[in-house]
Amino acid sequence: MAGAARGGGPAPAADPRAAGLALTGALAARLTAAADPARAPAMRAYLREQFPFLGVPAPQVQATVRAVLAGSPRPDAATLREAALDCWARDEREFQYAACVLLRRHARTLDAGFLDTARHLIVTKSWWDTVDTLAAHVVGALVARHPHLVRVMDAWAAGDELWLARTALLHQLTYKAGTDAERLLRYCAELAPHPDFFIRKAIGWALREHAKTDPAAVREFVAAQPGLSGLSRREALKHLS
Repeated sequence: MAGAARGGGPAPAADPRAAGLALTGALAARLTAAADPARAPAMRAYLREQFPFLGVPAPQVQATVRAVLAGSPRPDAATLREAALDCWARDEREFQYAACVLLRRHARTLDAGFLDTARHLIVTKSWWDTVDTLAAHVVGALVARHPHLVRVMDAWAAGDELWLARTALLHQLTYKAGTDAERLLRYCAELAPHPDFFIRKAIGWALREHAKTDPAAVREFVAAQPGLSGLSRREALKHLS
């Protein structure tokens, strides 16, 4: 099959950087053409004026990525890395969104070494809108496929970088019955005193999601953690009677 490597994976690009830049160039042409300056101010305001916007709604960004990928060979990990880095280097936030869509669509193609790139994306132009997608759908997928990477999650949870700690808390968000509950609850307990809103919110969100699988464990954990913030506690118990 054209574009496929032996074993069913994507064929390595002859020049991953050129392939990645071609991919982001095609995305840029379509996103720029779709720009709506009238929408951009509200989008900037929603993210506290931290990032410039073209004014392209999220569903249209997703459709643009699908259109660019349609009919093309599946990109390999090196091409995805170059494309993501190029998107992150561009000013408008829609390019980071496009990279998140691209990486999420091809998360199973990424190799364990991509975690270093994911770390760069998480700590660069950081805010919840990109970090949460990368945590749950890129980093989470990498750790699930390469279990030794969980030791990196341990380090991120224990470190001083806010967005890496949030990623560690949220990386199991889609695991359901496959959640490593001991590790999740340990992270939540260790980070419970953290003063930042985004960590406290992530603790509650991770616990609320785990409660869909094991509500008794979440109730027991919350009851045993008097130091848990009110925000974390409310979020964790949100859907439990």
